[in-house]
Amino acid sequence: MSDLLERLRDRGWRLTAQRRVVAEVLDGDHVHYTADEVHARASERLPEIARATVYNTLSELVSIGEVIEVSTDGRAKRYDPNARHTHQHLVCSQCGTIRDVHPSGDPLANLPETERYGFTIADATITYRGTCPQCTSA
Repeated sequence: MSDLLERLRDRGWRLTAQRRVVAEVLDGDHVHYTADEVHARASERLPEIARATVYNTLSELVSIGEVIEVSTDGRAKRYDPNARHTHQHLVCSQCGTIRDVHPSGDPLANLPETERYGFTIADATITYRGTCPQCTSA
């Protein structure tokens, strides 16, 4: 059983067959699928699942904080089930591959007081960009 499924059960979220298959598709490390990729994979398990159902389920999962919506450089939004563990993203600027990374240190501490302009900072999202090994060797 995926961590996401466990979290959804703990919340008492009604797990229909469609919701279950979407959660199962999102199971795993470094999962960052687009809605269309989620739909394609879900359709392999449950052929009758509608695209609208997948989009609605993803939207619900984001709204309840169980999935993170990741947008990078104008590409399609991707969905990250690693919503419970603080992490950042490493993105290949050529193919768009996304990996979760866990840099050491507090990213908020890296912003000097003079650059905070009086803001009370609650969160920081950092995206590291580069070229993945597959694109480098191509």
